[in-house]
Amino acid sequence: MVTANEFSHVVKLSEIGSHSRNLHLAADEAARSGLVARFDLASLESLEAQLSLVLDGPDVIATGRFIADLAQYCIATNDLVPATIDEPIHIRFIPEPSGGGETEIELGANDCDTVFQDGHTIDLGEAVAQSMGLALNPYPRSPEAEVILKAAGVKSEDEIVPSGALSGLKDLLAKK
Repeated sequence: MVTANEFSHVVKLSEIGSHSRNLHLAADEAARSGLVARFDLASLESLEAQLSLVLDGPDVIATGRFIADLAQYCIATNDLVPATIDEPIHIRFIPEPSGGGETEIELGANDCDTVFQDGHTIDLGEAVAQSMGLALNPYPRSPEAEVILKAAGVKSEDEIVPSGALSGLKDLLAKK
C-alpha cells in the first residue's frame, strides 16, 4: 500500500508498459524540508534521481542513481558536516504476499533491496528517500571532532588494547 510521504512519486504499474521507462525525480523545497526533519539533517540542498523501470513478471525493477547534497550534524561538536551522496539504486518491487495469516518470506543476500508493492502502484520517491537514509553517515564527524572526543576521554580504535579471554585472537587470526 502506498502512503503519502515527503518525496512521494507514485507510478502506476499500468503506465510502465512492456519497455523500460526512464524517469528523473527531483525533490522540491517542501519535500527536502520534510526529509530534513525525518532524517535529522542540518540541510538538504538537493536530491535527484535518474531511474529506469522495467516489468519482470509481477515485479518492477528500478535501476539508476541518486545524488544528494546535504549536511549532517557532527556527533561530537554539532557542527555542520557537508556531504554529497552519489549512489546506485537497484530495487525490486515485489507484490505483497496474499493470504489470511502471517506469511514468512525469506530474503537472500541478493534480495536486500526488495520493497513490497500493492500490484497497482509503486512510490519511487519514497524508495529514493529510503535509499538516501541508508546511505547517510551514521556517525558524521567534523574536523574538530577528534580533538573534542580525545579531550572527553574517548579513545580511538588504534588506542584500544584488547583484554580478557579474546585478547590474543587478533594476533592468531593475523598468522593464518
